[in-house]
This record gives sequence, C-alpha cells and structure tokens, in this order.
Amino acid sequence: MPTTNINVRIDSEIKSQAQDVLAFLGLDMTTAINIFLRQTIQRRAIPFAIADVSAKKTPKIGGWEGQIWIADDFNAPIDDFEEYMQ
Repeated sequence: MPTTNINVRIDSEIKSQAQDVLAFLGLDMTTAINIFLRQTIQRRAIPFAIADVSAKKTPKIGGWEGQIWIADDFNAPIDDFEEYMQ
C-alpha cells in the first residue's frame, strides 16, 4: 500500500507529552495516528467521546437513592471502629 505524508502543526509541549505517553505504551506517533485514523474509518466517527471537561458536573441526588442511609444508632459506626482498634 503506498503511503503519504501528513503535516500537522501542534504545540511542542503537547507533542512531547503525547510522545512520552505513547512511548510508555510502546507506540510511536505514526502508529498512534494510524490507529486513530483506522478507528475513525471503522466507526465512521471520532473513536472516543468528546466532552466539555470544563463544564461543572453537578451531582445527581437521585443516583444515590437507596445507597445512603442513617444508622438507627448514630454511634454504632464509632463503636464498631473502637472495637476494631482494640
């Protein structure tokens, strides 16, 4: 299969950090980009979620329903802990 070159401009610090991570994974930049492009073709989409990480996540109280409770004896957990420490 014939190959071609792609020129990409990227911040030098980003490139350096990415190369460090990829080297740890046993990959070079060319292999990582080829994996990305092949996955893009296979999925016909970006192969990872793109999200606004700066958006503040708000806890959903309903998600904790049934997972949080108040003990009948408020001191019971402390008593259990003191028994454990003896």
